Amino acid sequence: MSASVETVDPAETAKFASLADQWWDDDGPFRPLHRLNPTRLGFIRDCVCQEFGRDAKAADPFAGLAVLDIGCGGGLLAEPMARLGATVTGLDAVEKNVRAAASHAAEAGLRIDYQCRTAEDLAKDGQQFDVVLNMEVIEHVADRDAFVQASARLVRPGGLCIAATLNRTAKAFMMAIVGAEYVLRWLPRGTHDWRRFVRPSELDSWLRRHGLERVRLAGMRYHPLTDDWTLDAGDLEVNYLGCWRKPAAD
Repeated sequence: MSASVETVDPAETAKFASLADQWWDDDGPFRPLHRLNPTRLGFIRDCVCQEFGRDAKAADPFAGLAVLDIGCGGGLLAEPMARLGATVTGLDAVEKNVRAAASHAAEAGLRIDYQCRTAEDLAKDGQQFDVVLNMEVIEHVADRDAFVQASARLVRPGGLCIAATLNRTAKAFMMAIVGAEYVLRWLPRGTHDWRRFVRPSELDSWLRRHGLERVRLAGMRYHPLTDDWTLDAGDLEVNYLGCWRKPAAD
């Protein structure tokens, strides 16, 4: 099924369609995500294990959980979720991304249900998941309220929504756009639009309006000398992640 256009911004999807064959090149245009991935995965694992009472040290701590990765791209998060034991569905509005993700998963021997659809499409079907990942997506959609509403509807009662994005601050402009796109050239110029960045208070307000309650917020700090990232609960000025829970049904 083709993706709907309710929240899809054609200009944004065109950027990623042009890069679809480079998702798994860890020195290519998605290098920052490859470097960031261990920190994102650690945050997701810890939140899920804490909320669902799982052993983070187990070989498959997500076994029996249904995980939805919205804006899955080439599968950089979907594949680790499958390896942790989850049943994974990956959504992306770019057909080329879906094909690249499915091809890579097949080569890796992983079963992941990749679909070229939007969150709104899936929410209309009444589907729900234990964990909904919404990572580095909201700053690229056309209608953020519709996107957040659909994301919240896709979380089953007692489930989690885990989101990551960029804060709309001067520091984020300097580091994520001037630094990453123009100085270091980690990303193609024009990848991000600072005006689309989302303050933590805004994201929290939107998710609470649609029935979710915040569990945790944390920033991510880059260390240039070691070329890695760590969580920093006290610094949300640039990259940050959050976990929200949908209250269990009475």
